[in-house]
Amino acid sequence: MAEFDLLVTGGTLPDGRVTDIGVSGNRIAALGDLAGAEAGRRIDAEGDLVSPPFVDPHFHLDATLSYGLPRVNASGTLLEGIALWGELKEVTTQDEMVARALDYCDWAVSMGLLAIRSHVDTCDDSLKGVEAMLHVREVVKPYLDLQLVAFPQDGFLRDPTARENTIRALDMGVDVVGGIPHFERTMADGAASVRELCKIAAERGLMVDMHCDESDDPMSRHIETLTAETQRLGLHGRVNGSHLTSMHSMDNYYVSKLLPLMAEAEVSAVPNPLINIMIQGRHDTFPKRRGMTRVREMQAHGIRVGWGQDCVRDPWYPLGTADMLDVAFMGLHVAQMSSPEEMRRCFDMVTIENAAILHLEDYGLHEGAQASFVVLDAGDPIEALRLRPDRLCVVSKGKVVSEKARNDARLSIAGRPGRVRRRHAV
Repeated sequence: MAEFDLLVTGGTLPDGRVTDIGVSGNRIAALGDLAGAEAGRRIDAEGDLVSPPFVDPHFHLDATLSYGLPRVNASGTLLEGIALWGELKEVTTQDEMVARALDYCDWAVSMGLLAIRSHVDTCDDSLKGVEAMLHVREVVKPYLDLQLVAFPQDGFLRDPTARENTIRALDMGVDVVGGIPHFERTMADGAASVRELCKIAAERGLMVDMHCDESDDPMSRHIETLTAETQRLGLHGRVNGSHLTSMHSMDNYYVSKLLPLMAEAEVSAVPNPLINIMIQGRHDTFPKRRGMTRVREMQAHGIRVGWGQDCVRDPWYPLGTADMLDVAFMGLHVAQMSSPEEMRRCFDMVTIENAAILHLEDYGLHEGAQASFVVLDAGDPIEALRLRPDRLCVVSKGKVVSEKARNDARLSIAGRPGRVRRRHAV
């Protein structure tokens, strides 16, 4: 029997198979019954869920962990958050952004989150945020895959130097083209920004991930332009629309036209449930809209949909834990995805679906894949969503990067000792 650098025994995969996983170098070398195999390190999963790593397709690493600086978002609105971030980026330093981002990345890794796509503001002539995040990307490269999106936060056309700075950021090595058409001065400018940014992406062979229609206004329909440009420029499978909250308020007839067009152009979608339901509907009395886009309807049309975190303790959101299971847990509630099939799909949305949106190579639990995975104190994906359990072991690129002792809490009820059992199979 071959010798492995790492051997994980008795793990339960998301599809229910119980298997051993042998790791050589940074690759999964074998799956199956590996009884008797020798290994430099052995981990007994004891039936625990072994999952591919969690993936966050939408985050803002340059702003994370800055909550309360220089003040708190009093209204809780998107627009005050943007204004507050404008104040913060004037006074924060590159070193401070690096330090906060690295702290978050360490936290993320401990939660089994090993790939992040982060938008970085390009509406700053110094591009200190871009330089900071490029540095962070290199520091974390051995254990976390970080994609960066050139994001003109103040508007590609609205900000006088955003076009130049966005192109500079791409020249510096930022990976993905971003935008925010609903924040341009007019609907026409928003559509024009989508066309120009998609053209830039097509010319450079890059992916597109655009903040799109993060609004309660049902007439904010830039996703239609984004879809049309994807089709026109042949960007199929390389374009994502993030948020899409205005779709919550659109009339059904228009949406019935829009969704097939998105499916045809292979445009994916990333709602961010924690932030979307916190920020949207702030101008409503009752009934109050919560801004979640039409997740189930998009999936029914074959559109790839993932869940994103978006923010953790920053000008827009005061909470967050770097736990993608929290994101999926909230998402399944607000999207009313309560059947067993739908709940399992929510787990897939923070693993394999998000990985596909990021075009991650060699992702998954199969021979030859990159040896990155998570051992969770749960028996299956639905239980993991219900409990948001401890990550007992996190393996990144063949190396154990985080470990936590198994919970073995005991109790005594009416003189009857026993072990606390959190699992209840259905």
